Amino acid sequence: MNLLIIGAGEHGCVVKETAEAMNKFIKINYLDDKSDLAIGKCSEYEDFIHEYTHAFVAIGNNEIRSHWYKKLEQAGYLFPVLIHPSAYVSPSAVIELGVVVLPSAVIHTNAVIKQGSIIGMGSLIDHDATIDVFCHINTGAIVKARSTLTNYSKIDSAEICPKKQFNQEYTCELGV
Repeated sequence: MNLLIIGAGEHGCVVKETAEAMNKFIKINYLDDKSDLAIGKCSEYEDFIHEYTHAFVAIGNNEIRSHWYKKLEQAGYLFPVLIHPSAYVSPSAVIELGVVVLPSAVIHTNAVIKQGSIIGMGSLIDHDATIDVFCHINTGAIVKARSTLTNYSKIDSAEICPKKQFNQEYTCELGV
């Protein structure tokens, strides 16, 4: 299968290297309006559907990524989940289509990562957390257990979300 990446900028290069590391795609190319690396302009996406069955939107802006995802979906492209081999994804985690999980990221038990989100290098999504659609968890960010990020959220590098500590209930008595 072949992969067409929308966006040949810095994030596009990171996405391409992640896809290459997976060894699942025969051919990987870009569409971009300003890059010499691209085989065409973004507006030409319909011209490539017969050669590239799968597409991935490699644009960091959450709203623009969502816009292009919807256009490509309507055109009939399929969306892979791209997970770098050095990332850890729990078997009980749910990762939806169009998500990229970059090197050394951790997605723990029962976490849910929804459509079109970016899980940055070295970030940690702890157990039972939910990342809604088209979110961006940047490099080294931490999403605490049982947290929910709403649609189009962005957590910057080295941030911890939520910043306040929850009151926690324990099922075991302390000191036992």
